[in-house]
Amino acid sequence: MPDINHDNDQDPELQFSGEQGFFDKSKSIRYLIIILFGMGLFAFLHFREVQVDIPEINSIAPSYVVSQVDFNFPDDEATVILRQDALRDVGKIYQILENDIQHKISEFDHFLLYNQAWHEHSNAATFQELYQASETMLKALTQLRLTDGNTFEKLKDLGFPIQNTYIFTPNTLFEPITLPSNIWEEIKKRYFPQKNFDTLVTSLIIEFFKHSHWHVEEDLPTQRLLRKRVQAEVPEKMTHIDAGNRIIDQGDKVTPRHVTMLHSMKEALGESRRLSSPLTLLGTSLLTLLLLGIFLVYFHVNDRSLFQTNRKLFLLITILIMTMALAKLTEFFILNSKSSMAEIFRYPLVVPLAAILICSLLSFSIATFSSGFLSFISVFALAFEWEGFLLLNLVSSLAAILSTHSLRRRKEIFVVCLKAWLCAVIAICAFHLYVNQLNTWSILSDIFSACFFMLLTAVLVVGFLPLLETGFKIMTNVSLMEYMDPNSDLLRRLTIEAPGTYQHSVVVGNLAEAAAIAIGANGLFCRVATLYHDIGKMATSQYFTENQLGEVNIHQLLTPQESAQVIMAHVVEGVALAREAGLPEPIIDVIKEHHGTSLVYYFYRKQIEKMNGDKSKVDEREFRYSGPKPRAKESGIIMIADSFEAASRSLENKTEETLTDLIERIVREKIDDGQLDHCLLTFEELSIVKKTLAKTLLAAGHSRVKYPVAEKKNYFEEMV
Repeated sequence: MPDINHDNDQDPELQFSGEQGFFDKSKSIRYLIIILFGMGLFAFLHFREVQVDIPEINSIAPSYVVSQVDFNFPDDEATVILRQDALRDVGKIYQILENDIQHKISEFDHFLLYNQAWHEHSNAATFQELYQASETMLKALTQLRLTDGNTFEKLKDLGFPIQNTYIFTPNTLFEPITLPSNIWEEIKKRYFPQKNFDTLVTSLIIEFFKHSHWHVEEDLPTQRLLRKRVQAEVPEKMTHIDAGNRIIDQGDKVTPRHVTMLHSMKEALGESRRLSSPLTLLGTSLLTLLLLGIFLVYFHVNDRSLFQTNRKLFLLITILIMTMALAKLTEFFILNSKSSMAEIFRYPLVVPLAAILICSLLSFSIATFSSGFLSFISVFALAFEWEGFLLLNLVSSLAAILSTHSLRRRKEIFVVCLKAWLCAVIAICAFHLYVNQLNTWSILSDIFSACFFMLLTAVLVVGFLPLLETGFKIMTNVSLMEYMDPNSDLLRRLTIEAPGTYQHSVVVGNLAEAAAIAIGANGLFCRVATLYHDIGKMATSQYFTENQLGEVNIHQLLTPQESAQVIMAHVVEGVALAREAGLPEPIIDVIKEHHGTSLVYYFYRKQIEKMNGDKSKVDEREFRYSGPKPRAKESGIIMIADSFEAASRSLENKTEETLTDLIERIVREKIDDGQLDHCLLTFEELSIVKKTLAKTLLAAGHSRVKYPVAEKKNYFEEMV
């Protein structure tokens, strides 16, 4: 007998409905999907990161680092020196103390008020003009700045206002000074033009302030702003490093200068690839076409079912592109992190995510090839050490696929990832021993990295799996287990509204599951689909004998044609209920196909008898189900098991011989009627199915030893 573990095999043909719409069949859409995959593959291969190990600042370099390419880097130390040199020509800027200015203005105002000689020769207009001149002088002295010639030119070149700045450098800040005559001449021209002030007034006020002594101080805000502007004008110094020059020596303390050099070398390496170069683009295009061709030819030769429905192909491409995008995102964060992530996450496990999803949603074989394909192209496209990366991703992916093969509940995804991680741990230890690297920290960091990525994979699978199942309308073993819940709305209604039909469905489900397991088909699907195959009987449950419970047969009130139409209507009603409840299309296909186009023979014969045996007066099409015929092995098995279980109820004595004869007759009738022409069951498989159904039903109806009836005791006599 075949291995019973075959019931866990997920037949890829059962995951997609036999009914195909425009999206599934259109060749144009198929070509668009392939083009989309080619574009994603091109982007994955073309846009590559460069891996340069950048140690942390103040750490000790474990080995020397040599420049791999000519590059220039921003030399902060040299730039600081140049900027300091630029400040040597910048002198100080002085201003008059505000107290001195206010004191002199007060003296002038006192002179105007109390000098009697001045009052005798002035009039009201001149006096008012002098007060205005006093305010102007206050403004001129407050805005006045003094500096040397070089600083004056710097101010002028950098766009500072120089109208009130004069070239004059005080000898000391501790002794008062007098301003030279040229400064007073400039003040006279700028602030006291003849059109605004009388000549006498101008001469008086200039002469009064000209011979005054002033204390000066540095104008610190203006000096700081000038120095900042001067430093900003000095361009950043770029220092050239030739390829082959040593950047860091072993045992050196890593400085910010070293880190800057390594970042610049990384950028130079990236630019050296010249991604926009026609030759680079051509090379990536050829590589993409080669890999895409291998991908398509493999499935065309080994698994053509992938191209039978565009949804299946689109699902595979979606998972592959999503995995490649996540891999690129992971690479970007690891390589561009300022911390030591690149040392911890040396071999990120990105392929197991695709392996688990593809194995759950498509098939074992597709997942195996896709995992190898992704691992291979990732070696080219991702900037990680290829030996360890390839080994760990392949080992963990294959372990995940073998474990996903028996996945039935979502929580088991974490167990699958745990098994994959344990295999990765063994591979890590073996790899380190193989290359003779027995660094404990390195081994522990790789084990931690594998644990982190497998845990992340489990979380992502739990999140993505329901979305992909719903979006692509796919049925998996995980979702099948959920549909088998007896507390679901449809099954609960079936137990209440049509209890006999429910019991019939349970028995047929057990029979179909056993037969499917025996030939290596999907037994779980058979069991679940059979629970729903007769849900349409709920609409008219009293018309079916299993639900009549000894009551009057309602068909006695109907014509054979009416009875046949009521009986056949349960298929249409079942499809409507299934679609309303959101059942997967493969289960709906079983509802449509479990009677195929077979004849409702009982009422067909009744109609012939009504016509006095004249078959020509009876339209056989009125008594046949609308179909279609079973298109999968599981659907054919369910048809046979359904008829077998129903017919066995009429047997008075259920023995191995009677059941064998019954199943032989039923299968022969189905074959002669052409009902099994499209379900791909071979004669060998049919033989196994017949034997399994007979043995299973016989075992389910086994007899028990009759227990003797207990004698009634006369408790009254015993008491006496």
